[in-house]
Amino acid sequence: MTASQQDQPAQTPAQVYTHRLAALTEIQSADQRREKRLGYAKLIVAALTLIAALAFLHYLKLLWYLALPALAFVALAILHENVLRQIRIRARAINFYHRGLARLEGRWAGTGETGDRFLDPVHPYARDLDLFGAGSLFELLCTARTRAGEETLAKWLLAPAPVDEVQQRSEAVRDLKGRTDFHEHLFCQADTVRLGTYPETLAAWGEQIPIFSGKGTRITTRILAALWLSSVAYWALSGHSDIVLALTFLNAAWAHRIVKRSEAAAASLERAADGLQLLAGILDIIEQEQFQAPRLIALQASLKHGSIVPSAAIRRLRSLVEHIQSRHSLFLRPFDIVTFWSTQLVFAAESWQQKHGSQIRGWLQTVGEFEALTALAGYAYEHPADVFPEFAATGPLFEAEALAHPLLPIAKTVSNDFKLGDGLQLLILSGPNMAGKSTFIRSIGINAVLAQCGAPVRATRLRLSPLTVAASICILDSLSGGVSRFYAEIHRVKLISDLADGTTPVLFLLDELLSGTNSHDRLAGSAFIVRSLVARNAIGIVSTHDLALTGIPDEMGARAINCHFEDRFDDGKLIFDYKLKPGIVKTSNALELMRAIGLKVDAPAL
Repeated sequence: MTASQQDQPAQTPAQVYTHRLAALTEIQSADQRREKRLGYAKLIVAALTLIAALAFLHYLKLLWYLALPALAFVALAILHENVLRQIRIRARAINFYHRGLARLEGRWAGTGETGDRFLDPVHPYARDLDLFGAGSLFELLCTARTRAGEETLAKWLLAPAPVDEVQQRSEAVRDLKGRTDFHEHLFCQADTVRLGTYPETLAAWGEQIPIFSGKGTRITTRILAALWLSSVAYWALSGHSDIVLALTFLNAAWAHRIVKRSEAAAASLERAADGLQLLAGILDIIEQEQFQAPRLIALQASLKHGSIVPSAAIRRLRSLVEHIQSRHSLFLRPFDIVTFWSTQLVFAAESWQQKHGSQIRGWLQTVGEFEALTALAGYAYEHPADVFPEFAATGPLFEAEALAHPLLPIAKTVSNDFKLGDGLQLLILSGPNMAGKSTFIRSIGINAVLAQCGAPVRATRLRLSPLTVAASICILDSLSGGVSRFYAEIHRVKLISDLADGTTPVLFLLDELLSGTNSHDRLAGSAFIVRSLVARNAIGIVSTHDLALTGIPDEMGARAINCHFEDRFDDGKLIFDYKLKPGIVKTSNALELMRAIGLKVDAPAL
């Protein structure tokens, strides 16, 4: 953040985005008008040049005057392309602020990167807490332009970090939080993340053994190319073509000998090198920014190896790749047979590989972490009321004040205080349909995920110990796999039970536990499951419509309590307040909901 930015009066994120969007839109409109004028000017100059050329056909001495309009056309073309480039870059910035306003106004779902490829059906909470997919946490957070950034963010959401790591990330997020220009510049490096480099492919190419590892092939190739060019010069000066013909046949034979290896090396590089311009641009932005957080300073320092900076090295590789790709040109291919220019470019690329290849993986990891931290910082900036969590040295503990779900619009959220720990390990949550039980359970889990990846949480205060989050909320059966919902659910319960054997206490979130079986087995099975988890130092919540399960706390003393959500009818309308209350629910709305959609539930049975 610059000094001038620090001196400006504080503005809300919406005000900042709106102001910048208006300024960019105004400049964009002016440049679009300018681009049209330049386009028309090019057409006019081209037409006048053509007319003059036709007129001067009978006055050949005057044709050299056409150099002036030709130069004017070239100047206009360069200027036109520069304006078009600025328009394209500015369009990305405009999109950045449009997307920011959409997030602030709750219009973001379905407009960003969903991260579907990271969704693992057997993960202990990814599907249950809506981590990926349309309208997911990943879509809300992700502003990454590279796949490395997406993969890092997804990895952080899928696994909690140690407390010291979380605190370092949080400090870095605070440093990045107000750097709107930095966020914008990163975002503007590409239209879409799908253009980005595949990190593992590029890193693997950098670490593989060069195909042309021996010096003999390189020396021979260069000598033969130099001899052929010398023979061409000799032919031009002396008129004797014998030597050039002999060397042409010799070089063609050598080209046939090395072509398979040359093509394999070139193709391998081309597969790995997609999106190098994007990677170089992001590295350049990271290299030039000045940071205060120790984690960011250390990441920036990790990029420096030797005299050449990573962005310059990647641009050099990109230039080599672009020249290597021109080997497919039919016009240039005959010259390649005798001069081996594409193979010599492969030599240069493999020399680059030997010098910098081992560093690529580290560069990509740094870029990925910077983008993930920037994504969390963008969320923190756009939600200034959200707080960073506090971590307790002992646990298990999850204690929240004014906790709410971060995927819901702020204006529509209802917050609740909630605590598990200090002897209280289980909450049985009862309540009618649509009263908010599932949303409340998800809000606990998703805030625990945010807290343990370094992000702020949707609460006024959250204090927790390190926890292994595990949920059974969105259990699906499988017709093709022959798996019933109940069978799928007990498999999930087994996964949660296995996690409870680990060293980190489990936070279990069970929605309508064992709903796929009869009431007797459900009560017995649920009681066994929660007692087993509590006995292994786990804490958690179980929601239910079956009030028989509300008797479980009676047998567990101070370690378990009942809470509920409720509804009421007001002028014939069903009203929910979504506030957590102690005790067992006293109301039910199933029959009223059935009547509300026209079912005659009071009609006599046939």
